Amino acid sequence: MTSPASPRRVLAASFVGTTIEFYDFYVYATAAALVFGDLFFPKGAPGAQQLAAFATLAVAFFARPVGSVMFGHFGDRVGRKSTLVASLLVMGISTTLVAILPTYAQAGWAAPVALCVLRFGQGFGLGGEWGGAALLAVEHAPPGWRARYGSAPQLGAPAGFIAANGLFLLLGVWLTPGEFRDWGWRIPFAVSALLVVVGLWIRLKLTETPEFAAALSEAPPPAVPIAELLRRHLGATLTGTIGAIACFAAYYVGTAFLLGYGTKTLGFTMQNFLLMQLGAILFMAAGIWIAAWLADTRWDERRVLAGGCVATIAVGFTIAPLMAAGAGGAFAFLALTLFAMGFVYGPLGAWLPGLFPPRVRYTGASIAFNVAGVIGGGLTPLVAQGLAMEHGLAAVGWYLSGAAGLSLVALVAMRGRGSTKVNAIEGP
Repeated sequence: MTSPASPRRVLAASFVGTTIEFYDFYVYATAAALVFGDLFFPKGAPGAQQLAAFATLAVAFFARPVGSVMFGHFGDRVGRKSTLVASLLVMGISTTLVAILPTYAQAGWAAPVALCVLRFGQGFGLGGEWGGAALLAVEHAPPGWRARYGSAPQLGAPAGFIAANGLFLLLGVWLTPGEFRDWGWRIPFAVSALLVVVGLWIRLKLTETPEFAAALSEAPPPAVPIAELLRRHLGATLTGTIGAIACFAAYYVGTAFLLGYGTKTLGFTMQNFLLMQLGAILFMAAGIWIAAWLADTRWDERRVLAGGCVATIAVGFTIAPLMAAGAGGAFAFLALTLFAMGFVYGPLGAWLPGLFPPRVRYTGASIAFNVAGVIGGGLTPLVAQGLAMEHGLAAVGWYLSGAAGLSLVALVAMRGRGSTKVNAIEGP
């Protein structure tokens, strides 16, 4: 028999597995911003290829809710461990296969179609990843540590970003622009296969979480978790979805959109802009940890998330002047945006699972998070590119502030409805 997992192993599995998943996701986002437009789509009007590349980025966000329903079903009925292993495999295989795709020049329209199919697979796998990783952490958390345990999968996001963009940065240094465009961009996708092996090795050593085991001992799992979720917890699902929109909008404005805009419109080199993003992502990691600590020791998750939304609203109004102020201004905007994003993202690992009882928690947290991803992240690079082309960067800032304002309304509306720490231990 497998011995009970230690807290260190649980947090490592939650962090490392999510790091790999987000590495896969960000490798695609970076390649879409840098080369996919030219490689997988025919030439057209100025900016059209970039818009097409960002459109494929959105495919995964529409796949994520589908994956959240599928993996949530098995996560609530069969268990967290086996479902997390399956989600990692699906996304890892989809990412690795991108490395061997033909380009538009080689295969015509079959190339972007195949790219979209694999992008769907990425989103489908990630749809089951985040919710399971968050539950793995918070359902093992001791009293008073839920937000800090729940920040383990959140910290996988900046770690995955650093791994993905750091590798792209090194390739940009080692290879000529022609070599990178011809074959170098494929290397980060191929590396995913090795990372998945590491993630599987860690996750296969886990046991089920205490809260899931206790829920099974009290009653059999729901026959159709999503049916019970929508029948009995629809309000929590809607509130959780809207409350999570801000983090996606902030992230994809500060990373995918600005990487493409900064290199192709503002004239930054790929290496310089990636370096700025890699520095700024450290502010996001700091924001995640500070927010989780505040949620455990000073306020609750909802109040910290609301404060992050206020900060994000303010940051949105600075995008045009800061991005026009050269490298220093661009870095300042990236750092401010991603630091604020840490506050609207870090406490989600505890807040969203806390809205649902254990028997439908995997499904509820996954659906809320991934539908928020569709609304706040899936179309953000595409919409931001269109807004910038038509109305300038200030309009992108208004879009970001509006998304954060929407999340703030949902969080404020929850006031007086009980804390997530209480909801987390309620019965079904």
